[in-house]
Amino acid sequence: MDNRRDFFAVLGAAMLAAGAQPAGAKVADAVLVAKDAQKLDHPFGVQHIYYQGPTDMLEIFEGGCLNLLPGMEPHPPHKHPEEEILLVASGRGEISVDGVITTAGPGAMMFTAAEKLHGIKNTGKEPMLFYYFKWKARS
Repeated sequence: MDNRRDFFAVLGAAMLAAGAQPAGAKVADAVLVAKDAQKLDHPFGVQHIYYQGPTDMLEIFEGGCLNLLPGMEPHPPHKHPEEEILLVASGRGEISVDGVITTAGPGAMMFTAAEKLHGIKNTGKEPMLFYYFKWKARS
């Protein structure tokens, strides 16, 4: 896909088709485990979306994880209107932020402001599991 907006448009359609919470529904207070999350199989790995939607304070909130296959990236470096945090749980790879590439392994955390170019790639021989959280404040 050309950009992250396309990726999330397809993702949203897949979630609705699979019976996930309706688009625009407020994120509910809950503790979710992997079996409760929306599971999506992609050519680059398996994604779980735990939370997606508005909250009392945010126009957009999303939290999930991706088990990224060796040699893969979910998409080329991209930017979007949300801020984002990414936390590597296992595996090895590279995270790029504004053109700076950093080797990353378990415990590495990325923050990127809105509209900053960023991306992740698994450069290891094992899957790379990372958790991500992104949000946009209400206008």
